[in-house]
Amino acid sequence: MTAWLEREPSPSAAGRVFCLPHAGCGTSVFGAWPPERNSVEFLPVELPGRLSRFDDPMPDTFQALADSMIAGLRPYLDVPFALFGHCWSAYAAYEVALRLERAGRPATRLFVSSQLAPQDGPVGRMLKMSDAELRAELEESIRDQGNTPHPELVAIYLKILRVDVEVSRRYLVPDPVRLATPITAIGWSEDEEVRPEEMKGWASCGETTFLIFPGRHHRFQDAPAELLETLSRVE
Repeated sequence: MTAWLEREPSPSAAGRVFCLPHAGCGTSVFGAWPPERNSVEFLPVELPGRLSRFDDPMPDTFQALADSMIAGLRPYLDVPFALFGHCWSAYAAYEVALRLERAGRPATRLFVSSQLAPQDGPVGRMLKMSDAELRAELEESIRDQGNTPHPELVAIYLKILRVDVEVSRRYLVPDPVRLATPITAIGWSEDEEVRPEEMKGWASCGETTFLIFPGRHHRFQDAPAELLETLSRVE
């Protein structure tokens, strides 16, 4: 079992989707998701520096994060698989897809949700936020998951979020490599962070299908049926 996954993948799965949490969060953001759909597993990826991996240092770039993630996930790339990254983690997912292509083990699809293309970033409110403002964002995210923010836990995740924000700040990719891996770019109809029309730049990163699902920025956490059905089409 690898530290990158919270549960052991099933050897009988027809496919796998590796799901990356957004900035400042761990695998708990996928707590409402079922373990599988249509015999395709949804496997939340636990990133370094989170509660279950608190002693593991977070790499300081998305590129370095992708390298270490691939090393941890390699034994589980034995069936068709895809990558899902929401917001901040879309860039990590892109970098993983790029490196897997170069290694001759490409993903079947890259799913990116609520994020600008690499050449159009980094942007976002969090890049300009103070720690107090980031703390407020965390508390709102925790409430969105139906939980009550506890000060000690918020303080821990604030440190994680600050590290993640700095990783994003360093991600400057004016001319991204065009992937052979097909991309599905998912926007959300009521998203106030990244409007669906702002995601058009992903077409420069590979053959891209654009989808818009109903909901706000964090709607993915509720495991909407249309999203899960889309992700389970690992072909």
